[in-house]
Amino acid sequence: MKGIISSGHRISSFAVRGLGLRLFSSSSTALKRQHKATAVVFMNMGGPSTVPEVYDFLYKLFADGDLIDLGVGRLQRLAAKFISYRRTPKIEKYYQEIGGGSPILKWSNYQAQETCKILDQTNPETAPHKPYVAFRYAHPYTEETLQKLLDDGITRAIAFSQYPQFSYSTSGSSINELWRQTQKLDPKRTIEWTSIDRWPDHPGLVKAFASNIRSKLQEFPESIRDKVKILFSAHSLPMDVVNNGDAYPAEVAATSYAVMKELNFSNPYRVVWQSQVGPKPWLGAQTAKLVERIEADSEGVVLVPIAFTSDHIETLHEIDLELIGESKFKDKLKRAESLNGNETFIKGLAEIVGDHLKSGELHSKQLPFDCELGVGRDVFKHPSEMFGDHYKPE
Repeated sequence: MKGIISSGHRISSFAVRGLGLRLFSSSSTALKRQHKATAVVFMNMGGPSTVPEVYDFLYKLFADGDLIDLGVGRLQRLAAKFISYRRTPKIEKYYQEIGGGSPILKWSNYQAQETCKILDQTNPETAPHKPYVAFRYAHPYTEETLQKLLDDGITRAIAFSQYPQFSYSTSGSSINELWRQTQKLDPKRTIEWTSIDRWPDHPGLVKAFASNIRSKLQEFPESIRDKVKILFSAHSLPMDVVNNGDAYPAEVAATSYAVMKELNFSNPYRVVWQSQVGPKPWLGAQTAKLVERIEADSEGVVLVPIAFTSDHIETLHEIDLELIGESKFKDKLKRAESLNGNETFIKGLAEIVGDHLKSGELHSKQLPFDCELGVGRDVFKHPSEMFGDHYKPE
């Protein structure tokens, strides 16, 4: 996350191990229980909605060993308090400059609500569909949302990762936390969970990005429009995570390629990586450095936040205020709109959930391999331990 992760920190991994899937369909034993509703839980990193929430957000982020391994073992929480205290004033200033807080909760609530409205029409057999949001580092925290599901009497829920491209440090951390909180709050496993853990090339996602890029290209004169460079910018990862076999770089590339195919490869493009901090090797080329290299001689550049499903500090501050706002060639630089309330995108989200419900899958076929490659602690050892019917009656 931009400006938050300081030097020397290692993003660690999602550590569920195992193979195989179990069916979750109308013909499987998993559905012999009667469910009154289907909860669709949008899971994401989150962001502080107000400036006073920044410290707690930073502390939870730095205390998460799945995301950032500080290399201090049991002292991680103590180190997280120190780092968060030091960095809070700087990060508070960033949030003040983008309006006093992150808009990610607003957009997540909207996207989840609209998705469920569509699902009630397209998938009546699993209706009503109830929208929820669970953030890893900001309100509503995973445990808060899980308790809300229990209070609402939910017995069937979908953990819908809002990271289209899977990484151990994002989707994996959210699923791990769901597992830990389930052990505490729902030990009898009254809620039957399934997972949508990645969707990098779904047509709804691809078409929404392509439409936003077309709209931004229209702002350039027609005579140079096809010469404008498109840079797909995603949050970077340390190379030790990449070298561990993380799926994220390949899936970000898959999304970018699919979008360019939708655009008939109309413009030159590259995948670039933002938010690198510290001296460690990170995945590159870095967005800011590449823009600096090409902006003077380019007809124009469109930046596309390809791994983000709504606006937050990485788009509103790092790209808009810093990269573009401080450039000598800001007239040549534009950012494609974030997905936010894009109707095509939201229809795509509903299709993803609807297809998942009809597929009978508990999780993707990739997830067991992700788990096998991962390293972690205090987590379940096989995806089937979390997903599927584990109800323990009295």
